[in-house]
Amino acid sequence: MATLWASPAGATPPKPPGDYELRCNPYSGVCIWVLRSAVDDPGKKTTAPAEPVRKKAKPTCQLNGAPQACTSQHGNWSNSQQCYMQRVTPPPPASDPIWQGRTDGSVWACVREQGYDEGRHLVTRFIWLPGEPDTVVVDPLTLVYRAVASMQLSKPQVRTAPGAGQVGLVNMPVWLWVEKSERTWGPITRQASVPGLTVAATAQVKAVNWSLGDGKTLRCEGAGTAYDKSFGIKDSPDCGHRYVKTSRQQADCRYTVSATAQWDIRWQSSSGDTGQISMTQQAATQLRIGEAVPVLVDPDAAEVAGAAGQGRSC
Repeated sequence: MATLWASPAGATPPKPPGDYELRCNPYSGVCIWVLRSAVDDPGKKTTAPAEPVRKKAKPTCQLNGAPQACTSQHGNWSNSQQCYMQRVTPPPPASDPIWQGRTDGSVWACVREQGYDEGRHLVTRFIWLPGEPDTVVVDPLTLVYRAVASMQLSKPQVRTAPGAGQVGLVNMPVWLWVEKSERTWGPITRQASVPGLTVAATAQVKAVNWSLGDGKTLRCEGAGTAYDKSFGIKDSPDCGHRYVKTSRQQADCRYTVSATAQWDIRWQSSSGDTGQISMTQQAATQLRIGEAVPVLVDPDAAEVAGAAGQGRSC
């Protein structure tokens, strides 16, 4: 297929490298460069002139032949049903006559406005369909969000060392990480379709922003490294923190540590449209930080008044 460079009306686009000729529409004033036929020796074949790329006409929504908005709070417009269609959730019980004994397909609410002036009102009827209705979806984002909803993305699963129920110490390493799964980290891909249009979306967490509860924040580009006892008192190689004050002054004597996962969602539609959206999900845990106290020993009775290395509780 020939490559075309389009230009706004009244401007001449730069000539691309190669054997191209400039063609302009006398009505719109838009000009494009079109690849010419390759003319070789008489004995060789000649490539036919490339046809300009023609974009598909956007579908239109009509009510009895008159223009109609393609989307509303009641769903997407169906030209065949002449109403806005939206799946009934939760569906009617199996005993509802609309099913007529069927166990497949879905029930849809078909809503349209009728009447004039002060007599305008909404009329709703319910329809069983074996699949998706032929709704006109001009904006593929409608399907993008439907695909994302089907992913059932979950909040990050926060992990720390020391963990819940343990006491960390001032100026000692704290390791931070999140568990990785398809729904908490990705990548995860889902599709959503209506007749004539399909959108595929892929979601992946790109970074986790940590709020440590002591006024400090931390951005970790990865999920972090899970702590193992064999690591000793080393700092986390990619996602860690050291507290300089105890959590004694905090509510319940604990720092609230929150992790916000930043999802990057890229999508592509069967019509050639592409895009990117983002979303965040947050989860939190609590962390108690104490301080080491000295060992006080009675040289005569050898009684221990304090324990070294233990966190002082509130």
